Amino acid sequence: MTPTGYPSSVTAPRLAFVISAPRSGSTLLARMLGAHPAIHTRSEPHLLTPLAHLGWYDRVDEAPYDAVQSAQALAGVIDALPGGEADYVEAVRAFADRIYAGLMHGRDEALFVDKTPAYALVLPFITRVFPDSRYIVLTRHPCAIHVSYADSFFEGDDDAALGFNPILGRYVPAIARFLREPPPGALHVRYEDLVADPDAELRRIFEHLDLPHHPAAVEYGASDQPKDDGLGDPVTVDREQRPVTSSVHRWADALAADPRREETLRAVIADLDPRDLRALGYAPDGLWDPLEAADPAAASRRRAAGSFGLQRRLLHLLRRDIQDRWHGRLLRRVRDGTDVLLRGGKRTFRDPPE
Repeated sequence: MTPTGYPSSVTAPRLAFVISAPRSGSTLLARMLGAHPAIHTRSEPHLLTPLAHLGWYDRVDEAPYDAVQSAQALAGVIDALPGGEADYVEAVRAFADRIYAGLMHGRDEALFVDKTPAYALVLPFITRVFPDSRYIVLTRHPCAIHVSYADSFFEGDDDAALGFNPILGRYVPAIARFLREPPPGALHVRYEDLVADPDAELRRIFEHLDLPHHPAAVEYGASDQPKDDGLGDPVTVDREQRPVTSSVHRWADALAADPRREETLRAVIADLDPRDLRALGYAPDGLWDPLEAADPAAASRRRAAGSFGLQRRLLHLLRRDIQDRWHGRLLRRVRDGTDVLLRGGKRTFRDPPE
């Protein structure tokens, strides 16, 4: 036995991955899956994202080390391995398997589900390391994704949202490529279908995962699954406690309330390949149809309602031009001071727990 409490030789658990763009309803899906007695899930562990950028398949642009030199060194190391890249992939898989096994240690569930939207951008790496795993690809109307992202984190400022992270331009092509040539273990689910008929969609998903159907998973709020301390945006999911359709066409209300937003988003969509949109399950010709029944007043009512909306507006005001404002300069000084203090000890790595 190791000091962590589970054997040094661990059995890799069965794995499934939820693949989606941010703001696609993956937290909702993960909660429903986690309500199944045979499934354990943790929201956005990001376990594999850094491994994909160590330098062999891709590398980061900035790091506290020389990423270019590290990539060159890693290439030499892999060339020196008896099995070359195959040995490297096996080592990466062994590392991940041990972490996943630790997350499943002491639990009765048979399957671990990793829901990390960033995995959609490194799918060739993920499927190379885990070719036999199951993949649930969750897609959502691209306009809904962008509007949800811009409204949630940038107070509806589309230009700021696009400047910070052009989600559609990054995620739509990556997921479309995966869906056009999916591995045998992939299943495509549309968010709109999931919330409209959750029982039928969950039946499909559980069958794909080789698990018996669990109708009670629709009412995920009534399950006794433990609180998930991972990343994600569970506020609406926690409030509703079951799938609802009220958010399906919310993006149309937002665009109808501000024609400038529609113009911006139409330009974003125009830059996407129509074949990619079709692969995700959305016909380009009918993409804008929900605007015909949009309710501009509904967007204003939602914006004004709720304490969480107030919190997000306050966060947006604090973030705006933070690098040039007094509180941004104060936070940088505090951060610099704490960095100096934390570097004062002899260790340059995190102390292990007692």
